[in-house]
Amino acid sequence: QVQVVESGGGLVQAGGSLRLSCVVSGSIFELSGMAWHRQSPGKQRELVAKITNSGTTTYDDSVKGRFTISRDNAKSTAYLQMDNLKPEDTAVYYCYHTYLRLWGQGTQVIVSS
Repeated sequence: QVQVVESGGGLVQAGGSLRLSCVVSGSIFELSGMAWHRQSPGKQRELVAKITNSGTTTYDDSVKGRFTISRDNAKSTAYLQMDNLKPEDTAVYYCYHTYLRLWGQGTQVIVSS
């Protein structure tokens, strides 16, 4: 059974940093792209960043220059480094296994002003 498990969320002040982790078990991690999405109350879930199995990255304009997506195939883990966080980044962040179309349970990020 494939599992996608996020961690690393929390409460941080504006301008601070957090690193989210997404561990995938039960799957050949290196063959799939991975993505991070987020959802704020009353809003639709939106794509934040994605990385292909070959390492090509794409970012939403709202996070370009502040967030970095990466992957460690040896650890079957994807990361989202979030720097210079803003209150509008507050959301539940979800990891997405693109090949299996599988979501994690989400991790809450709260950025205080």
